[in-house]
Amino acid sequence: MTDTLAFATAETPLGPLLAAVTGDGVAWLDFRDGPDARARAVRALRLPVVADPARTAPVTAALAAYFAEEARDFDVPLDWRLYSPLQRQVLETLYTTVPYGALTTYGEIGTRSGAGVPAQAIGQVMGSNPIPLIVPCHRVVSSTGLGGYSGGSGVEVKRWLLMFEGALPATLDWDPAEGPRS
Repeated sequence: MTDTLAFATAETPLGPLLAAVTGDGVAWLDFRDGPDARARAVRALRLPVVADPARTAPVTAALAAYFAEEARDFDVPLDWRLYSPLQRQVLETLYTTVPYGALTTYGEIGTRSGAGVPAQAIGQVMGSNPIPLIVPCHRVVSSTGLGGYSGGSGVEVKRWLLMFEGALPATLDWDPAEGPRS
């Protein structure tokens, strides 16, 4: 059977997240849902779209459990097809070695992965991650601060996620039921 792509939307404090799931697992996560986000996923994955609630239910349940603070890990299969060998080496290392509530630096993840590239290149790998949040690039920071973040509205989403996970102290006005303030 030809592989297909099924979409699911998860309502979260960050807004609606779009997950694209192939027969192998989650292949794409976008911090926005809508026609443009879906078109980007279809262009990237080059697969026909089908409705398949049974396939997408595990990822929406995992996202709901994460944001309800009922789960710290995403126990869903991943489809790594969009990753270059370097991206996969670096991001699989991140995925398997940096748990919920922990932080690492771009340089540390570069060393730990054995990628042999400078911290700036690791930052570029994080910025090109097609499955952010589940493959937790938000947990990678600069040696001098938060660094950047290409998910959602940017670094404020990263800050919110790190406060949500307890990796950063919450600000006095922080409310986990509300998404980041732009």
